[in-house]
Amino acid sequence: MAGVTPDMTQDVGAAVTAAFHAEWGRVVSVLIGVTGDWDLAEECAQDAFAQALRSWPRDGVPRRPGAWLTTVARNRATDRLRRGAVEAARLKEAAMLVAPETAGNDDESGIADERLRLMFTCCHPALALEARVALTLRTLAGLTTTEIARAFLASETTMAKRLVRAKHKIRNAGIPYRVPPAHLLPERTGGVLAVLYLLFNEGYAATAGADLMRAGLCDEAIRLARVLARLMPDEPEAAGLLALMLFHHARRAARTDEAGEIVTLEEQDRSRWDRSEMEEAAALLGAARRRDRAGPYLLQAEIIACHAAAPTAAATDWAQIAVLYKRLSDLAPSPVVELNRAVAVAMADGPAAGLDLLATLERAGPLAGYHLLAATRADLLRRLGHRTEAAAAYREAHGLAVNEAERRFLARRLAEVTGQP
Repeated sequence: MAGVTPDMTQDVGAAVTAAFHAEWGRVVSVLIGVTGDWDLAEECAQDAFAQALRSWPRDGVPRRPGAWLTTVARNRATDRLRRGAVEAARLKEAAMLVAPETAGNDDESGIADERLRLMFTCCHPALALEARVALTLRTLAGLTTTEIARAFLASETTMAKRLVRAKHKIRNAGIPYRVPPAHLLPERTGGVLAVLYLLFNEGYAATAGADLMRAGLCDEAIRLARVLARLMPDEPEAAGLLALMLFHHARRAARTDEAGEIVTLEEQDRSRWDRSEMEEAAALLGAARRRDRAGPYLLQAEIIACHAAAPTAAATDWAQIAVLYKRLSDLAPSPVVELNRAVAVAMADGPAAGLDLLATLERAGPLAGYHLLAATRADLLRRLGHRTEAAAAYREAHGLAVNEAERRFLARRLAEVTGQP
């Protein structure tokens, strides 16, 4: 590549990465709207980003990357449709495709934010909740199948099949891809809330990579949750989800040390928690409480509020947290909720009580292969002084973890219980 220096290539790579995070969902959604083919839309969008990596070092980063990417993706889709002898009407629509920055905004949803509007579009109630959430995370948020599988505690193969089935159902049933009017938003709100929740979770505890967090995902999830809370001021779960995110996000600076190593909640310097975010979260939680309709996000926010209220780790009201997890389990049963309840019971009533709950959960089998199950068992055994058993559990957790920061933490814990460097 004549005339291109390594620094220029690096800068272009960063620009393409930024464009992917900002534009992927918009480019794909526009192509879906025209072609009605989810796979074709994703393939053509991928081609456009690949072309950017080849062209931008030579021609420079365009002033409007989204428009450039949409044009390239449009041309790819047009060529594919033409080669496939698709009916002339679709070809005409593809040729008239415009970039998202210049597209009209005449929908009846009342949603000003484009990305949130697209999420409501993608979360069609004709699909099962899990399918619409997974498809939205893949199509609009750009999460990988591996990351989505982890969010649903499924294998990558299983999740890939679910995504394919969802796309087939959309195509075979002729489900339209269009922005819903305002009166149909409530039936899609549950899916959008789940998308934002899982998007934030992937940012807060990344599936893979060297760092514990992906700050950009957290920031975007919080931004969209703010928009949603303003859009639906009478929906306590929207306020509860935003409060939950802010309570977690407020602890971000204390979650790792200067070297990027994990610091447990018990060991965190609470003076580093962002008090302004916690106060905002507490105000949101208080307003949502008054509506007297506690859902799963609101209950999770109540749990994190207990941590926020404790001046020290020792002052944490673990008994109340255990009660809240029981309420959450009754309302929205989940093996991960049961795992967290076991931790709360262990902290309130002793590690042995927590291990009893873990044993029941392990016999049931839904968390087989989940590294945090083994890590939790290891920690409770460590607290009981059962070093040999704890070491075995830490080895198991280390073998299952993918994120490098988590693997380093588990390796340190293993070294502590074995007395080896």
